[in-house]
Amino acid sequence: MPIEITVPRLGWSMEEGRFLGWLKHDGDPVKAGEPLFTLENDKAAQDVESIDSGILSIPADAPEAGDVVLVGARLGYLVTVGAGATPAAASVAPPAAAGATASVAPAAAPHVGIASRSPSAVIAAPAASPRARRAAEKMGVDVAAVTGTGLGGRIRERDVLAAGQPAAAASATGPAAGQPRPTSTRDLAAASLRRTIAERMMASLANTAPVTLTCRADATNLVALRNQFKSAGGQAAVPAYTDIIAKLVAIALESHPALASRWENDRVVLPEAIHIGIAVDTEHGLLVPVIRDVSTLSLAEFARRSRDLIEATRSRRVQADDLQGGTFTITNLGGFGIDAFTPIINYPETAVLGLGAIRPEAVVLADGRVASREQITLSLTFDHRVVDGGPAARFLQSLRQGIENPAAWLLDAAPAAAAAQTAR
Repeated sequence: MPIEITVPRLGWSMEEGRFLGWLKHDGDPVKAGEPLFTLENDKAAQDVESIDSGILSIPADAPEAGDVVLVGARLGYLVTVGAGATPAAASVAPPAAAGATASVAPAAAPHVGIASRSPSAVIAAPAASPRARRAAEKMGVDVAAVTGTGLGGRIRERDVLAAGQPAAAASATGPAAGQPRPTSTRDLAAASLRRTIAERMMASLANTAPVTLTCRADATNLVALRNQFKSAGGQAAVPAYTDIIAKLVAIALESHPALASRWENDRVVLPEAIHIGIAVDTEHGLLVPVIRDVSTLSLAEFARRSRDLIEATRSRRVQADDLQGGTFTITNLGGFGIDAFTPIINYPETAVLGLGAIRPEAVVLADGRVASREQITLSLTFDHRVVDGGPAARFLQSLRQGIENPAAWLLDAAPAAAAAQTAR
C-alpha cells in the first residue's frame, strides 16, 4: 500500500511552511534516511529525510516549489516495490490492492515507471535540488558540469549561481525592457522570512513594555584577554568579543535570573537553564540561533558552538530547533561602528543586550591621570512588566564588572562549569 508523505512540524509553533521543492524526481527510488524534500518554516529551510523506503510518486495536485503548505498536508507517496521485483522492472503506479482507499491511492496521478528510464540515464543525472535545476535552465548552465557542495555532493542553487557568474558577466543584455523579472523560489523564501521578522518585531512591541538602559564599560582588559587568545594560536577557535561577553552575561544572569525569565499567563517564569541567542545578520534577514546551557560550557566550547551555528545560519543549514528556546539574546552592531542603539526584545524573552563598538578613548582615572582606555557601550532593553529599572540596572552593573575583569570572572566560573559537565 502506498505510504503518504506529509508536511512535518519543524517547530512546536509551526502550523504551516513553504515547500521549496523535491530533492528526488517522480519515479526515483528512495531509501530511508535520504533527503527527500526541502521545507521552510518561519525562519529556517531544512532538508527533510524520508522515514521509509520506496519509489517516489508525485501526484498531479502536489504543491509546487514556493507554495505554502499546512502541517500534515499530503505531498506525495512512497510506493513499495513488490517482493522479488527489481527496481528496473517495478512500476511506480500503486497497485489496486484490496482495502486501498481513494484518500490514500493517487488514482488519477500520472506516474513514471523506473523501466522507462535507462540505467545509464539514471547514473549520469547529477543530484541537484529543484532550485538548482531551475537556476541552471535560466542561466544556460550544464548541471552535469557543476560541482555540488551539498550533502553527498548534491548540487545546490548557489553552486549553479557560482558556476554561471562568468557566463552572466559575458552577457551584455538582460531581460527585455518592460518584461517583469521572474520571481524565483529564493525571492519567495526571502519574502517569507521578511514577513516573519516583521510579525515577530510587531509582536514584541505589542506584548512588552520595553525600556532601554545604556552604560559604558572599560573594555581594556577584555581586549587584552582576546589578544592573548589570538597570540596563543592552536586549533581552537579564537573567541569573538561576543563569545566572551556572552559567557560573562551567563555568569551575571545566575545572580539576576529575572532578566532571563518569561512572562507567561500573568506570572513570571524563571529559567531552568541559560540559553543565549546570538543575533546573526544574514543575506536573508536577521536570525537568532541559540547556544544552550551556556553556564555548563567552557569559553572554548561556547566559541566553537557559536562559530558552527553562525556558519550554519548564514548558509541556511541551521535546524529549526536551533532557532528557538532562548532565554536571553545578544546583538552586536559594534562591527558597523555603532555605539548605542535600542534593540528589540526577542519575544517572549524578557531582555536583549546590544553591544556597541569598542573604541580607545581618553579617560580620567581615579588618581586624576588621563589615559587611553578601550570603551564599550552596553544597551539593555528589558520588559518593564517583568523587571523594574533597579534590578535591570544592577544586572548591567554586574556585567560591567565582568567586562572590566573578564579573566577573574571566567576563572571563577570554570569550576562550576566543570562540575555541571561531570554531573551530566
